[in-house]
Amino acid sequence: MPSKAEPNSGARLIEGAVVRDTAGRSARLLDKAFALAFKGLVYAQIWEDPVADMAALQITPESRILTIASGSCNALSYLTADPAAITCVDLNTAHVALGKLKLAAIRHLTDYAHLRRFIAEADHPDNLATYRERLAPHLDETTRRYWEGRDLVGRQRISAFTRGIYKQGLLGSFIGAAHVVARLYKVDLRELLGAETLEDQRRVFEERLAPVFERRLVRWLTDHPASLFGLGIPPAQYDALAGERRMADVLRARLEKLACDFPVNDNYFAWQAFSRGYGRESGAPLPPYLQQDNLPVVRERLDRLDIRHGNFTEVLRQSASASFDRYILLDAQDWMSDEQLTDLWTQITRTARPGSRVLFRTAAEPDLLPGRVPEGLLAQWDYRESESRRATRDDRSSIYGGVHLYVLKD
Repeated sequence: MPSKAEPNSGARLIEGAVVRDTAGRSARLLDKAFALAFKGLVYAQIWEDPVADMAALQITPESRILTIASGSCNALSYLTADPAAITCVDLNTAHVALGKLKLAAIRHLTDYAHLRRFIAEADHPDNLATYRERLAPHLDETTRRYWEGRDLVGRQRISAFTRGIYKQGLLGSFIGAAHVVARLYKVDLRELLGAETLEDQRRVFEERLAPVFERRLVRWLTDHPASLFGLGIPPAQYDALAGERRMADVLRARLEKLACDFPVNDNYFAWQAFSRGYGRESGAPLPPYLQQDNLPVVRERLDRLDIRHGNFTEVLRQSASASFDRYILLDAQDWMSDEQLTDLWTQITRTARPGSRVLFRTAAEPDLLPGRVPEGLLAQWDYRESESRRATRDDRSSIYGGVHLYVLKD
């Protein structure tokens, strides 16, 4: 793929993926509004659990992985499993630039304290000098142009690393708005992080957090699809997520899992949700790629990771047969029409090596493929129900209704 994207190519890719040609006028307008919002940074951190992923994917030293990049945290974390190669693809130019910046930081900030300050804490005034002196010289022109360009209020984008990158972007802003709403009802979401046991976490959730979802304002706000743009949920996915329930009830259930099912001292997703960043203590949970003990192997294997700007299906179409054996689709299929799903799975099947595994998430609980992808095509794959249930249960991010695993039949 070319390193220098054409002007507005990212916007065209996103709009082509999101806007439903067969939808009514009002739905198409919502889709276009989401596509516009999705042009900028959405996820400073990916919201899928790489530990659950790696257990389901069973990565080997021969594995060749194709994944959607998002914040690139998971792709970097997969390096700890020692795959042969990882190709990351994303429609969003901001995500591509973020991934390349993280790669440069891991490669060139060899002192762990400096790396942690830049990527994990990501809010120190000295990070601007670190970028200019130690990272910018190693970035390609497109990536430098992105970070040294201006945001909507005229600040250089790289300055987000002096203000807290995890508070930026669509998701960071959404979480910030959730904290503001909670404070309106005299609830400090950080209270949950002080809980010492799962029982304490449950108590704080039931007594302090859960009642917020019964408030009339919250129920009214979340009844509108645009309210969840900050979670990266387009209108088509909103309908699948809600089903027959009020969205406030769905969000309450997902937050309950995040708050109550996993110890907060081992769940960095909870820290991001309830404190808007990673913990500062030395033992605070971090993604695998940022854990100090893992950094030597991550740094050693960085050359195995390739980040591209493009469409996942098109990258597959340009790839040779039997090119990959591990595919991670995140929740992208929730956005797709039946035709797009069929095209995607045709290319996955063509490029799949023996024993290939495909992992994806859905906003709703059920697998979305049966009845939408031709039976003859899907019949070449085995749906691993028990492994899918286990991955869903173990996903500490707790956002999705289902994690699904398919394995190519012999």
